[in-house]
Amino acid sequence: MGYWFIKAVLAPVLRLLFRPTVVNPENIPLHGAAILAGNHTSFLDNFIIPLVVPRRVTFLAKSDYFTGRGVKGRLQAAFFRSAGQIPIDRSGGAASERALRTGLRVLETGNLLALYPEGTRSPDGRLYRGKTGVARMALEAGVPVVPVGLVGLFDLQPAGRTIPKIGRVEVRVGTPLDFSRYAGMEGDRFVLRSITDEIMYELMLLSGQEYVDQYATKAKADIEEARKAAGEAMVSDAPVPARRAS
Repeated sequence: MGYWFIKAVLAPVLRLLFRPTVVNPENIPLHGAAILAGNHTSFLDNFIIPLVVPRRVTFLAKSDYFTGRGVKGRLQAAFFRSAGQIPIDRSGGAASERALRTGLRVLETGNLLALYPEGTRSPDGRLYRGKTGVARMALEAGVPVVPVGLVGLFDLQPAGRTIPKIGRVEVRVGTPLDFSRYAGMEGDRFVLRSITDEIMYELMLLSGQEYVDQYATKAKADIEEARKAAGEAMVSDAPVPARRAS
């Protein structure tokens, strides 16, 4: 109930502000479970995908959205819970395995599961290497993967920008990808990497983004390290104020 209520309230506003155009919406299955795999350049992605998909979409949302402090944090957590989104811990290891099992439970009920194979937002608008969890879920659940290319959102709300600009966005839905030929091979890391790379290739074609064969988390760390180094260099190069004669 919360999902449909929120969608009914937000849909007119989002359509007015961002005027989304959907290319090939017929590629979204009308029935049965499927994974919607999208590129991730903006926080708005979490709103635009459900806006243009007529069926309910469940996201695996990072747990930070549910643990914020203060008024803003509580409102954000309440919003995501009301929308039926599921918090996941993305720290890796056992947490990643729990996230995968959570996604499988959504698919077992015949619903649509949306996720971002990159694992986090792009720091610079480029498309980064996908993580293989999407491939494991597709094989274990035996469901198709529908690539969804989101275009124009990075320009409206890149990482670090709180309030998005108003503008037009486009959602390009690709042909569902069937990986049944790999059934029973979810334990083979080479197969998982091959499937994930195929998904990312389709996202690259749909979104028009430049592809970088590196994880976005590593790219973010490199950017932050470069910023720190630049800041330290500016401090060290700053002129030392002359001391007054006594």
